[in-house]
Amino acid sequence: MELLALLGGLSGTHPHLALALGFIFNFAVAYIIIRFIYCRKAANQNFVFTFLAFNSVVYFIMGLFTSIELSIGAGFGLFALFSVLRYRTEAVPIRDMTYLFIMLSLPILNSVFFSGGEYGKIIVSDVLIIGVILLLETGLGFKHTLSKCILYEKIELIKPERKADMLRDLRERTGMNVTDFSIERIDFLHDTAEIKIYYNI
Repeated sequence: MELLALLGGLSGTHPHLALALGFIFNFAVAYIIIRFIYCRKAANQNFVFTFLAFNSVVYFIMGLFTSIELSIGAGFGLFALFSVLRYRTEAVPIRDMTYLFIMLSLPILNSVFFSGGEYGKIIVSDVLIIGVILLLETGLGFKHTLSKCILYEKIELIKPERKADMLRDLRERTGMNVTDFSIERIDFLHDTAEIKIYYNI
């Protein structure tokens, strides 16, 4: 409670210091989510920089607005802007898009609560967000199914009646728990097939 009271006093007498402390807290929460949850399973290292950079920039943009009404409006405006951009240079997986959404929402949420002096809500909401993400990443009893495209040369196994043999061969050769596959393209000239395998992790 003393820490919350200190933050409340700083926001009125030292706004720049309060902004810096708010940023440090927001970045620490974002770092915990990315470093200890996102990077634990199937992390795309290319997006780590993007997640943390967006989180930091959005927080400072939100800090420019003094009123909660303006902050909320700016937050929705940023969402509209990023929805237009959509990273057209490459397809972004759904999981990475979800984390990007979290990294954009987190500074908006923290900034609005911080500017309104709702320091208890900041801590509670961030802890709950971390808890929910961690719970979902552990699986909740569900199996995570991923897909991967590979070039397969045993073309004689692509016949429907030999599906069981092909699944067995894929499991042995990839070391993955392959549950299904789909044939994307067949090249009879080189006796190869481009297939998409589905496996659980």
